[in-house]
Amino acid sequence: MADKRKIRLGVIGIGNMGSGHLKYVADGMCPSVEITAVCDIREERLEAARKLQPQAIPFKDALKLMDSGLCEAVLIAVPHYLHPVYAEEAFRRSLHVLTEKPAGVSVSAVTKMNEAARASGKKFAIMFNQRTNPLFIRAHDIVQSGLLGEAKRLVWIITNWYRTQAYYESSSWRATWSGEGGGVLLNQAPHNLDLWQWIFGVPNRVYAAVDFGKYHHISVDDDATIIGEYDSGARAVFITTTGECPGTNRLEISGDRGKLVLENGRLKWWKLESPEREVCFTAKEGFYHAEPAVEEYTAEEPDGHPILLQDFAEAILEDREPQVPGTEGIRSLSISNAAYLSAWTGRTVVPGTETALFDELLEEHRKAEGSSLGSGSRPSTGKKAPEDLEELKKRWQVRW
Repeated sequence: MADKRKIRLGVIGIGNMGSGHLKYVADGMCPSVEITAVCDIREERLEAARKLQPQAIPFKDALKLMDSGLCEAVLIAVPHYLHPVYAEEAFRRSLHVLTEKPAGVSVSAVTKMNEAARASGKKFAIMFNQRTNPLFIRAHDIVQSGLLGEAKRLVWIITNWYRTQAYYESSSWRATWSGEGGGVLLNQAPHNLDLWQWIFGVPNRVYAAVDFGKYHHISVDDDATIIGEYDSGARAVFITTTGECPGTNRLEISGDRGKLVLENGRLKWWKLESPEREVCFTAKEGFYHAEPAVEEYTAEEPDGHPILLQDFAEAILEDREPQVPGTEGIRSLSISNAAYLSAWTGRTVVPGTETALFDELLEEHRKAEGSSLGSGSRPSTGKKAPEDLEELKKRWQVRW
C-alpha cells in the first residue's frame, strides 16, 4: 500500500517553538507532515535544524523560502509583529498558513491578515494548543450548550506565570514594546484569553488596570486585572501576572443552573435542579440551601502542539476547516488590545474598536522605549532559553 501523501511544510523561525515542531515531526508525531524547508536569520539555528531535518533546504530569507516552490504551507514561529506580515506574504503566494500565538500585536494588522486569508482561499490555523485539553473542551461544551443556564460570571485567577529578571534578560527582544509588543498579556496569557472568549464569549466592554514594570525592570506589563462586561449583564474578571510566587490557576464560571470550577487538573460541575432565578422568586424560605448534584472530571493533558500541526496537515489534505481557525486569533487579541487601551486612557473600551488610537499609542510607547534604551531593546545577558524538548513541553503545559 502506498504511503499517504504528506504536506510539504516550511518552518519560518527556528527558536524554541520552531525547533520544537521540527522535533515533533522528526519523532513521527505528525505523520502527514514533511519538513521541506526551514528559515532563520541565525546560522547556528539553521545548523541545529539540519541535525533534526537534514533533508530540509535552509534559508535566511523567509520570502525566498516562500518563492522556492518547496512548500505548500508554512508554519510561522517568529516574533509577534512578523506573524501577520509573513502570513500575508504567504497567502499572496497561495500557501497555507499555521501561525504561532498571538495572531499579532494589533487588531488592525490582524484584520488585514484575516482578509488576506479569506481572499486566498487557503487553510489558516493558529497554535492555540490548550484548546485540545479535554477539560477546557468539556467546559466549552457545557457553557455553549446552555447546560449551565444563563451566564452570570467568569473569574480566572491565572497568576502562576512567574518569571524572574533573568528570564526577561535572556533575549533583547523579550518584554519590549518594539520586540514583543507587550508583556504578560501578549506572551504568557494569550492562551488563557483565547479560552476565556472561546468558552464565555468576547465581552462587549472592557475596563482594565495594568501595571508596567511593576515587579521587573521592563517597560511592558507584568500585572493586569481585566473586567469584561456583557450586554446580558454577565461579567468576567481576569487576573494575571508574572510577579507572584506561588501563583494560582483557578477558573470559575457561574450560570443560573450551577457552576464550573477548573483547578488542579480537575473540572467540577455543580448542577442545580432548578434555575436560580426561578428559585429566587418562588422559594418560601429566605435562606435557601441548594443541594446540587456534582460531577467531576479529570483527564490526561495531551501535548497540543503536534496534535494541531497534524490537524492542520489533515485539513489541507481533506479540504476542511482546521480545528482552530487562524481567524479566531483576533478575538483574544481584541481583549488584550482593549485592556492596554483602557489602561492608557483610563476608560472603558469596546473590544475591536478604536484600532487607530491603539496603534498611535503603541507607537508612542515604542518610540519612548527606544529613546530610553537606545535601540528599543534591552541588552541581553546572553543566557539561552532551554533547548531540551521535555523542558519546553513543561513550559507549554497547562500550569495548574
